[in-house]
Amino acid sequence: MIDRIPSGTRDALPDEMRELRALTERVRAVLDQAGYGEVYTPALEYEAQIPNWGRTPRPAYRMFDEQGQVLVLRSDMTVPIARVVATRYASVEPPLRFCYFAHLYRGVRPQRGQTRELLQAGIELIGSPAPEGTAEVLTVLCDALDAVGLKTYRVGLGDASLYPALLDAVGVDQGLHERILSELAAGDFVGVEREIRGLDLSDEDAELLLRVPQTRGGPEVLEGLSAPLEAAVTGMRAVHALLSPQVAERVIFDLGLVRSLGYYTGAVFQVYDPAYGVPIGSGGRYDELLASFGRPLPAVGFGLNVERLHIALTGEERTA
Repeated sequence: MIDRIPSGTRDALPDEMRELRALTERVRAVLDQAGYGEVYTPALEYEAQIPNWGRTPRPAYRMFDEQGQVLVLRSDMTVPIARVVATRYASVEPPLRFCYFAHLYRGVRPQRGQTRELLQAGIELIGSPAPEGTAEVLTVLCDALDAVGLKTYRVGLGDASLYPALLDAVGVDQGLHERILSELAAGDFVGVEREIRGLDLSDEDAELLLRVPQTRGGPEVLEGLSAPLEAAVTGMRAVHALLSPQVAERVIFDLGLVRSLGYYTGAVFQVYDPAYGVPIGSGGRYDELLASFGRPLPAVGFGLNVERLHIALTGEERTA
């Protein structure tokens, strides 16, 4: 009997590893040229030092060290880099630019596109406010995807504050926000409708809450919106105005885009490609996270799932 490996994990053999290495080297060259210095942080972190940010999933794998303290396997790189900035760069003037190539570990229900262990490539831009910092990160993201040869990708751009502001505007109790936002982050529009229909709202307000999350398209979708949405879409317009035509044409505005990580505060984005059915990358602004480590700075970044990127690239090549 062949020894089993944990569900949600897999072996990568030499041919695939050569392709993955070539792909990551192309990405690394782009990030290096853009001025992002590569960092590495321990795979193990103290659980007590990880902030609790609402919908941010807690690490799935825990163990004890020799002193009985709880250690966890990192589930993302944004929080560890925030710690590095606060401790190792406490007196360095921003902006700070970091990139990484690291394995992450997440507890999931194994299904298509989900893994327990994944290789992520990404950047964090610390100390650069919106919209300039957001536009820079989106540009570097598209440059990296172009460098590996991805042709048909699009970047969905939304704002993490948009839907919560809309819920507030129509009088939805704060205690119900997280349940609705969790359904929305999972893309469960049936669940969102069930939650909205269960609220004591007018038909007009309920229809607004159901219509907005399914609104996406070009710059025209940002026009003629009601006052509760104006602040968020103003930010998206400002980012769009700073993008080069080559990057701007990749962007799709998505008013229902909500990330599952609770520390996002403004612009959020996801990378899609028709050759692969789930997002291959994501990112956004987290302007309040570093304050929990003692150094309040605005920040924005992205992460690419390298294996998903490889699958999407292979799928495009097969249909070319």
